[in-house]
Amino acid sequence: MAKPVLNSMLIGSTDAERLKAWYRDGFQADVDGYGNLNLGGFGLVIEQRDDVAAKTAEPGRHIVNFGVEDIEAAAAHLRTLGVDWLVHPEDRGVGWFATLIDPDGNYVQLIQMKPEYFANL
Repeated sequence: MAKPVLNSMLIGSTDAERLKAWYRDGFQADVDGYGNLNLGGFGLVIEQRDDVAAKTAEPGRHIVNFGVEDIEAAAAHLRTLGVDWLVHPEDRGVGWFATLIDPDGNYVQLIQMKPEYFANL
């Protein structure tokens, strides 16, 4: 059997169109013919659901991570959209991290690793 490849994630929402627009605009995602978001070859499927709460009860249970080349530029773009920040960009040794909160209360991280991190892999 070939090794499975993680290629997408589904997020259920009581307001899927609002959440989809938030990710599309915030992360410049392409939208396929089914309305799914393509984020650099990784699919984000946001589905209308009536079996989930409007706000997540455990926002740290799963976190959507975005690798960025310039965390300050990414954060500046997101600030123009009025996102809610849990942690503004900060240096954590191996790289810079920031955590924001999507409209459903899920945590989303921006990560810019330092070049020396990759040299040690």
